[in-house]
Amino acid sequence: MAPWFSKQSPSLPSSPSLQGRQKRSRPIRRFLGQVLIPSLVLGFGVILVRQFGGLEAAEISLYDRFIRWRPDEGMDERILVVGIDETDIQTLWEYPLHDGTIADLLVALERYDPRVIALDVGRDVPQGDATGRERLEAVVKESDRIISVCVMSSGLHPGAGPAPGTPNERVGFGDFPQDELGVVRRAILVSAPTHPPDDWIRRHLCNNPDAQPISLALAAALAYLEAEGMDAQKTEYDEIQLGPAILLPVFEGQYGGYHQTDATDYQVMLNYRSASEAVRVVTLTDVMQGKVEPDWIEDRVVMIGYTSQIVGDFFSTPYLAGKDGSRGMPGVVVHAHSTSQLLAATLDQRPLIFALPPLLEMVWISLWAVIGGILVVYVRSTWVFVVSGGVALVLCTWVAHALFLQGIWIPVVPPVIALLVCMAGVGLLHQAQQGGYAQAIVEQLREQLRIGLQHDPALKGRSQQQDAVEGLVQRARAIRQQRSGGRVEPDIGPSPLPNIVGSRVGVPPTSVMESQTPMEGQTQVLYDQIKAQVEAELATEQQAAVKAKAAQREEQLQQLLDRARKARQEGQ
Repeated sequence: MAPWFSKQSPSLPSSPSLQGRQKRSRPIRRFLGQVLIPSLVLGFGVILVRQFGGLEAAEISLYDRFIRWRPDEGMDERILVVGIDETDIQTLWEYPLHDGTIADLLVALERYDPRVIALDVGRDVPQGDATGRERLEAVVKESDRIISVCVMSSGLHPGAGPAPGTPNERVGFGDFPQDELGVVRRAILVSAPTHPPDDWIRRHLCNNPDAQPISLALAAALAYLEAEGMDAQKTEYDEIQLGPAILLPVFEGQYGGYHQTDATDYQVMLNYRSASEAVRVVTLTDVMQGKVEPDWIEDRVVMIGYTSQIVGDFFSTPYLAGKDGSRGMPGVVVHAHSTSQLLAATLDQRPLIFALPPLLEMVWISLWAVIGGILVVYVRSTWVFVVSGGVALVLCTWVAHALFLQGIWIPVVPPVIALLVCMAGVGLLHQAQQGGYAQAIVEQLREQLRIGLQHDPALKGRSQQQDAVEGLVQRARAIRQQRSGGRVEPDIGPSPLPNIVGSRVGVPPTSVMESQTPMEGQTQVLYDQIKAQVEAELATEQQAAVKAKAAQREEQLQQLLDRARKARQEGQ
């Protein structure tokens, strides 16, 4: 039976056009098999980990860093906070402040003609004497610019009603959704109270399950914008629109870096302006003593609330998240931030923060997974690979931060992990495939040389050598494809290996090297190294075989001599 590399072996038809198509399809097949498919599989694994909440803590932590890295946007002059601090409480010797004191403060502010007064002080329970309660109710009823806060009921909490005399259209709830560790990153604009635990509790807007109250911040913003000729509208997708600004809601479930938001109401991400100077803050005493500039109050939004640390109305924010010992931000200031973002989005076109749809986030993560696969497969130089990987990491973070400054929250942690995982995983797979290919060449080259040594040393001419090595390459590639799980396809195009053999049988080596591509040059080096190793091993095996054969002959000769000696002895 003729050996597999003999000229009698059937050959596949070849044509220039077919060879050209085959050459053009090789890079595509290589990209699909070694880069795209493995990268997408690994990237999908990262997406699954994210979908199950494995990356939420890291993503939310980076979100807080992005908030802190933004430039300070300065003070919003449209809002003034009247804070009730420890000095006010000690001076008045009142806590909680009496209803009469609140009434006096409201009357003093009304003199300066503010556009809106938002009272973030609970007044559902009378404080002080009855006269003060009556005065407070009268002031609230007579004014059309006072908005009073309430607290929504829950299954365990009855809620708290607004100040006496406040009509429902001028009531806003003061609740905030709090993440882990009490950090406020979102604001509720519209919600529905749950049924209170007891039926005998006094009914009000914020414990009525059939009502849909709005937040104190949204109520203040709407009252301010009313003077600008603007009102809230509803889009075709049931989104709130204020002028040109559309308030995109936070999705329930997975949203941005959140695994589960539990946002059953209308929430938006809270776009803070500054860590400490977002709005101007004065004290109650300053207002009562006339120490406040009239321009700070006239035609502004004035928000009243406690800033005293002993009250405990403080919240952790992205500026202070994770900092032990920090007292956080007063609730009235958080309301001011929320009001400011609504006014700025409507009047100044300041961007609101929103996340991309989940499908686009998956595409973004998969893109960086493929980039990692491309780097590890196509970049040969070690230092170029390291630099390229570092540039990719920096570029991913920079793009995400640049978009965040425009209000677009895209993932950073998942694509970075996908990039690194693919650089490692696809690299290992690529090395395994290359190792299988080299081993296939070693096995087939060893077989070819052994058979060749049994025939004419010249292997019966140059044509037979080229056919032999061509068959070698075909079988080696077939073995590599089988080991990598791919479909075995005949490679009709010319192989670089016959050129290498040709250089040994008459073709000038320089012309061969000049005609090679970089990949063919690498293949030539690999072939020369493997061939030298195989020839050295075969030479060692031949020497061992010669020694073994000589020893066998010597043993046979010794046996013949022993038999002759024994025969002579028997004849005597």
